[in-house]
Amino acid sequence: MTTINIIGAGMAGLSAAISLAEHGQKCNLISLQNSERAQSVLAEGGINAALDTMGEQDTTEEHFQDTMRGGAYLADAEAVRGLTDHAPEIVRWLWGLGVPFHSENEKLILRNFGGQKKKRTAYAKSSTGKAIVSALIDEVRKYEAKGLVIRYPHHEFIRLLTGKQSVKGVRVKDLYRGQKIDFYGPVILASGGLNGFFPGRTTGTTANSGDVTAIAGAQGVKLSNLEMIQYHPTTIGISGKRCLISEAARGEGGRLFVRKNGVPWYFMEDKYPELGNLMPRDVVSREMYYAVRQPDCDSQVYLDMTELDSSIWQNKLSDMRQEILEYMAIDPAREPVPVSPGIHYFMGGIEVDKNHRTNLAYLYAAGECTSQYHGANRLGGNSMLGAVYGGRVAAEQSVREFQEWNDIEKEDSPEDSADEYEAPVSRGFHERLGEILVEGMGIVRSEKGLQHALTLVGDMEENAENKRELARLRLAENMIVAALRRTESLGAHYRED
Repeated sequence: MTTINIIGAGMAGLSAAISLAEHGQKCNLISLQNSERAQSVLAEGGINAALDTMGEQDTTEEHFQDTMRGGAYLADAEAVRGLTDHAPEIVRWLWGLGVPFHSENEKLILRNFGGQKKKRTAYAKSSTGKAIVSALIDEVRKYEAKGLVIRYPHHEFIRLLTGKQSVKGVRVKDLYRGQKIDFYGPVILASGGLNGFFPGRTTGTTANSGDVTAIAGAQGVKLSNLEMIQYHPTTIGISGKRCLISEAARGEGGRLFVRKNGVPWYFMEDKYPELGNLMPRDVVSREMYYAVRQPDCDSQVYLDMTELDSSIWQNKLSDMRQEILEYMAIDPAREPVPVSPGIHYFMGGIEVDKNHRTNLAYLYAAGECTSQYHGANRLGGNSMLGAVYGGRVAAEQSVREFQEWNDIEKEDSPEDSADEYEAPVSRGFHERLGEILVEGMGIVRSEKGLQHALTLVGDMEENAENKRELARLRLAENMIVAALRRTESLGAHYRED
């Protein structure tokens, strides 16, 4: 049986595999690491759905409107409608799989999250991603036992195998044996965000190198909204990365302040009395950026959670408290935590339609590697929803077109391409490119800074040592050019000029 090939075994990849198996379609689940180490495991706060269990008369229409508004109306409205309409069913399905969402008397308890006036976010303490991935892994194992899902961990994406404006399969490398393998069949990319472009500056794992997106782009796959990079307001620095302090902390009553003339100034509550600390992430990060630059303010922002009730720490945020204690030797229940924005999510990426098709036939994409649901700014709680729903939609579309791929495959053989994207990228290359991108594409941007970054990337291109480095540089260049061409401020893209 010819298979459908999934690149990435996080939340989107697992969801796609389950959906394919439910349709009786065999698939290969190919990933650099085991699912237990996927980026999705690090997701903390929760997953959105208008379940209205809190008696606030929440509706899927309000979820849709909040998502579109939060993304500055840049997202595909039809796709977002599908996402928000299916959200309640998806969360109930996950709960049925055994995800230990917080509940009382068989009723899911929802919490507040940024950019939303209604309690809409289901959660498992502040380890929701880990809980969902664990449940999805267990479900996938049932289909592994039936031979419908074949796992290939420790396999690296090398390139797509392409025909005439279509994808015929994928070439991967077994990192244990050094053997290259060609898998034929439609391909679903679920490879995550571009964390590897920002080493040490992102909350995500740099195992999500961004190479799949870069190489796909070099092979003609359309990308969009690359300038839209989300900075999460509350992160702390740990070895090699930023550690997320979930928005759940503010959803439960945490407050941001900076000392102004020696006195705590709760600037978000002062400037935005309706939503306060739960404004969308782009707004909060930007206000933090400007607050510490005021002449009468200190240079450090703090997250004050000292007034939270002990029951909240015990039942909802115990794992977060332990994390802060471990990494900072600060008890957040007793003293404020110094925080700063860190790169957290990439709204841009592979361009897909409402059915998660790319511009190349038989190539689909889902999850953070895509540009789809979040527009110019992602609402907290929508990323896990987008991954699970997107994986499902991509899988269903690939099943619908699978017979067509079989018919064309007999007539249209893939190109016999050299493995020019196989060579590794050096640590020094990663670090230098990250420095350039952070300098040019920070929370606040300007034409001068972006042009300088573009010049520096051009200098690096002249010294690129292999095709993989060149693909990464071209993607970085496209990110900067997108930011230059969008001269207005929109969502996470803020031009001070």
